[in-house]
Amino acid sequence: MKTGGLGGANTLTGLNFESKVDFQKLLGKISGYSIDKIPDKAGMGVFFEGKLVARCFKKHDFYRFLEESKVDWQNMLSKKLLPDDAMLVIIRETLFIIEVKYQQVAGSVDEKLQTCDFKRKQYLKLVASLGLKVEYVYVLNDWFKRPEYKDVLDYIHSVNCHYRFNELPLAWLGLPTKKA
Repeated sequence: MKTGGLGGANTLTGLNFESKVDFQKLLGKISGYSIDKIPDKAGMGVFFEGKLVARCFKKHDFYRFLEESKVDWQNMLSKKLLPDDAMLVIIRETLFIIEVKYQQVAGSVDEKLQTCDFKRKQYLKLVASLGLKVEYVYVLNDWFKRPEYKDVLDYIHSVNCHYRFNELPLAWLGLPTKKA
């Protein structure tokens, strides 16, 4: 990882993250993938070899998707949650909430990591009527491998949330990859 990097995909099997990331652009750089608008639909379509395999939503796009799906979020939540990135993997019927946390010094991110259970449950409420599952995943840099994060990392797993270091493998998401 380089300080101030822009992120980039350098393998065919996963997304490698650095400090500043545009998830959709990163995915679009992987061989076989393209990201395009779907007419009259919220967010962006994720296509693999021309076939729609997922949809991506940033912040308010997720609520446009809920509106398009006839989900009245205001009757379920008292306040909007704005995901950095959300991806609906169609074949898995799973909405992935993807939060990238990159630290080089101690700070407020420490406490934010402890909110995944609450947020995952809120997202579950929002998509339950659509029959979708929710996976909440942090993509963390090596800073979080330090011993003082052991308890919070254990907690993340204990509440059925996930974390990965520096990358997010496509297979883990249930997305196809090119055969080598």
